[in-house]
Amino acid sequence: MAIQITDGNFKDTVINSDKPVLLDFWAEWCGPCRMIGPVVEELSKQYEGQAVIGKVNVDENPETAIQYGIRSIPTLLIFKNGQVVDKQIGVVPKSVLENKLKAQIA
Repeated sequence: MAIQITDGNFKDTVINSDKPVLLDFWAEWCGPCRMIGPVVEELSKQYEGQAVIGKVNVDENPETAIQYGIRSIPTLLIFKNGQVVDKQIGVVPKSVLENKLKAQIA
């Protein structure tokens, strides 16, 4: 299951991670976010132990969303060694996210 990332645990979970991190910035009221949510959950099971998959509710964690300039959701960021290395805005097929994630795991 995808980890709930908050303003409080962001640094420990994302910045200090020794694995690539895929973050889904979302909100309850966002229709496209609900469409991509199950894809994010599938990836979290599929890449367990290889990558950290998390979700950031932008309404509950505005500091993190502001820090990374999240202006539209869903936005998915991939971090490696504490830095953003890839970004996807909007709903895309699972294969697109999977390819972006695989590129950082290799």
